[in-house]
Amino acid sequence: MTLDLSLLPSGGVQWLDASGEHADIVLSTRIRLARNVEGYAFASRARDGERLRVLAQVRDAIPGVTGSDDGVMLRVDEMEAGERLLLHERHLVSRELAGLDAQHPVRSGAAVFLARQSSIMINEEDHLRLQSLRSGFAVSEAFSEVEAIDREIGARVPYAYHPEFGYLTACPTNTGTGLRASVLIHLPGLVLTKEIGKVLAGLQQMGLTYRGLYGEGSEVVGNFFQMSNQTTLGRSEEELLDHLVRVVRHVVEREEESRRVLLRDAGYIIEDKLWRAYGTLRYARSLTFEEAMNFLSGVRLAVGLNLIAGLSVYTLNKLLIFSQSAHLAYTAGRALTENEANLARAKFVRKALAEEPDK
Repeated sequence: MTLDLSLLPSGGVQWLDASGEHADIVLSTRIRLARNVEGYAFASRARDGERLRVLAQVRDAIPGVTGSDDGVMLRVDEMEAGERLLLHERHLVSRELAGLDAQHPVRSGAAVFLARQSSIMINEEDHLRLQSLRSGFAVSEAFSEVEAIDREIGARVPYAYHPEFGYLTACPTNTGTGLRASVLIHLPGLVLTKEIGKVLAGLQQMGLTYRGLYGEGSEVVGNFFQMSNQTTLGRSEEELLDHLVRVVRHVVEREEESRRVLLRDAGYIIEDKLWRAYGTLRYARSLTFEEAMNFLSGVRLAVGLNLIAGLSVYTLNKLLIFSQSAHLAYTAGRALTENEANLARAKFVRKALAEEPDK
C-alpha cells in the first residue's frame, strides 16, 4: 500500500476519542449534506470529463473553506482496493465512493477531501457529500460545521437548486435540504432485554430508519445501529435535527433503563456473560470479525455498567476499527488470507487489552 495514514489530519479518526455526550452509548454523530453542481449530469450519469471538471471546481473552491489548511485531498479513483477499503473502515468514505461492490466500481474523478472533523466526498452518488463526523452525541456541533462548509463552498460553486423542491439530488429521498443526520449507537441492553424490536419499529413510525455499522446495505454487528432521518423534502434542517435529537435521547434513556433492569433481574448471569467476553478477547488466538465485534460489544457494556475498571471507551472504539481486515493488512504490509487475518486480529486485540491497565 502507498497510502500514508500519517498525512491524514488526526489520522482521520478523531471521532473515536470518546469525547462527546453519551460517548459510552453513542459512538459518533454524522451530518451530511448532498449537493450537485449546476450544469452537469448527476455523478452516476456523468461522463468522465464532466466528473473531472466537477472535481477541478471543488478543488479550486476548497482553499476558501475555513479550517481547510491542514486538510488533504485524496484521489480515490487512483487508489488500490485495499486502500479504499481502509478509508471505508475508518468511516471516511462511503462504500459507493470506494467502489467496493462489483456492480458499482469506483468512478473516475472519485475523491475525498479530509480535514480534522469534516470531509467532502466528490463524485459519489451526488457530486458533493459535505460531512462532519463527531465523537458522541453532537448533532448541533456537527451541523454548525457542515453548514459553514456548505456556505463557503456554495459561494464559489453553483449548486443545482429548484425554488420549489430545494437542492436537487440523485436520489429523490435526499431532495429538499439534502440533509442526512445519523448517529451510531450501541444498544446491547435493549437487545438482551428483547426490547429492541419495539424500539426499531417505533423509529420507523417516527420517520427514522436504522442500518448497520456502515450504513446503507450493511448488517447490524456488535449491537451497533446507525439511526438517521429517512427523507428531507418539506422539512427544514432545524426540524429534521430537532426530531432526531428527541428520538435519540429517548432511545438512550430506554437503553439506560434496560441496563438497570439487567443488573437488577439477572445480575450474576450478565456479569458472567460479559466477563466471559472479556476473557475470550484477552486470550483468544483466532477471532473472526463477527466474533470480535460481538465480544467487544459485551466488554463495552461491562465498562458502561462499571463491571470492568481501567478500560477506556476510547480503546474500545479503536479496537472496533483497527481490528478490521484492511487495517490488519496495512499493519502487516501485505494482503492477508482470512485465516491470517483472524490470527492477526486476535493478537492485536490481546495486545491492546493487555496494555490498557498500564496507561
